[in-house]
Amino acid sequence: MSQLQVLRAKDYPRMPWKNGGGSTEEIARDAGVGLDGFGWRLSIADISESGGFSSFAGYQRIITVLEGEGMRLQVDGQPTRPLLPFDAFAFSGQSQVSCTLLGGAIRDFNLIYSPQRYNARLQWLDGSQRLFSSATTVLLFAVSSQVEVTLEAGVQLLGRYDCLHLEAGQGLQTLNIQGRCCLIELSPR
Repeated sequence: MSQLQVLRAKDYPRMPWKNGGGSTEEIARDAGVGLDGFGWRLSIADISESGGFSSFAGYQRIITVLEGEGMRLQVDGQPTRPLLPFDAFAFSGQSQVSCTLLGGAIRDFNLIYSPQRYNARLQWLDGSQRLFSSATTVLLFAVSSQVEVTLEAGVQLLGRYDCLHLEAGQGLQTLNIQGRCCLIELSPR
């Protein structure tokens, strides 16, 4: 049986970064407390100055700039391409990572997950889409001021930075989506 939850941006708890250099709004996670014990975690971070990232050994990270001009990362001493808004970039959580902001403060969106525990897929969508997913966990993060999602359970309206969290269990889920959003699909290994 499917479980559906709509998470509202205004209710996201704020927590400090592991390295103490800033704070994050936690959207959702599968388990654990604080910054340990989770298998996957979604969050939004505000980065006001260039600097180092926290280490998450044993995890994979996918980061996307939501607001601001962008950033360039140094991952284990290697520079990345400029990361502009809605350009997802994946890297190992145990890498030594620092960022240089390209034009002032940014806000970014992060998926951190354990590749030993989960298969993950992340994609940015815009416009009208019909999708089918057999993932155990489906997360839909809204970027437009309004995103409409039609599921078997009915229509859900999401505001900017709200997140739909569907624990689907078995079977194929049909999602009709209108608006700009990020779709994350997670299934246990």
